[in-house]
Amino acid sequence: MRSIRLPRRAFLQLAAGAVTLPAIHAEAGTYPSRSARIIVGFAPGGGNDIVGRLMAQWLSDRLGQQFIVDNRPGAGTNIAAEIVIGSAPDGYNLLLAGIPNAVNATLYRKLNFDFIRDTTPIVGVMSIPNAMVVNPSFPAKTLAEFVAYAKANPGKVNMASPGIGSGGHLSGELFKYMAGIDLTHVPFRGNGPALVALLGGQVDVLFPSISSARSYVSDGKLRVLGVTSAKRADALPDAPAIGEVIEGYDMVAWYGLVGPKGLASDITDKLNREVNLALVDPGIKARLAANEGTPMGGTSADFEALIANETRKWSKVITAAHLSAD
Repeated sequence: MRSIRLPRRAFLQLAAGAVTLPAIHAEAGTYPSRSARIIVGFAPGGGNDIVGRLMAQWLSDRLGQQFIVDNRPGAGTNIAAEIVIGSAPDGYNLLLAGIPNAVNATLYRKLNFDFIRDTTPIVGVMSIPNAMVVNPSFPAKTLAEFVAYAKANPGKVNMASPGIGSGGHLSGELFKYMAGIDLTHVPFRGNGPALVALLGGQVDVLFPSISSARSYVSDGKLRVLGVTSAKRADALPDAPAIGEVIEGYDMVAWYGLVGPKGLASDITDKLNREVNLALVDPGIKARLAANEGTPMGGTSADFEALIANETRKWSKVITAAHLSAD
């Protein structure tokens, strides 16, 4: 049998590959061997940041290397997503993903990435509903009265939000879509400024997180009309779920971890396992509950399905509302 002679360059390339592949697998098996980052697409202090830091501390304690939160706000979380998507699939750059990532697939027409195609879902961490609140001077005292008033005054009710494509914005857009009403969207640069405007009566309605609105509701400075989850929230037990008035309405913010496309399955599985352990830890559960959050957990496939379903859901709403961030 004749022997096959390879050119020297081809031989060296094959030999290098034979050395490199086991080295990559060995690194995955000992992950993490150095510090890692959890990229958060929002400024410090908000709900996203709190969840990111809880997971970073847990993973640091459990895995023996520092997991550091790196806040990269801007462009509706697209800056943070692009950093992770463009990084090596080695588990040292993770993204705290959420509703904006599902929304942006339709909201932005010129993204440099496809979020579903270019990421590896790891695990869902927490879901949290919003509240629907109005200034006490607003004429409507119930959800039904609000819908009736908005229908009688199309375009005259101002709906504030923390920004285009935010969870608060999408809560309101879904409400408009399903109730068949016309509200005028007034975006702000964050939840704090939007709350200030609502408290001052410059806008009429807002869909903030329950944790940010609860004290104002308790003090009588805001009136809560409902919560955006399918069921009533323990933190606001007297407030109806919006779905009790508008059948099928359900909107919760969600948070989870993703890595870049091609993240090794053993790294994905290790991170998934550790986060699921965190979500049954009494201390972590208490911290999430203090922010009105419900632990998610589950498999990476579960989180992948959630991202796909949310992307389809919000595409319909954004298209119907003719929304665009470009």
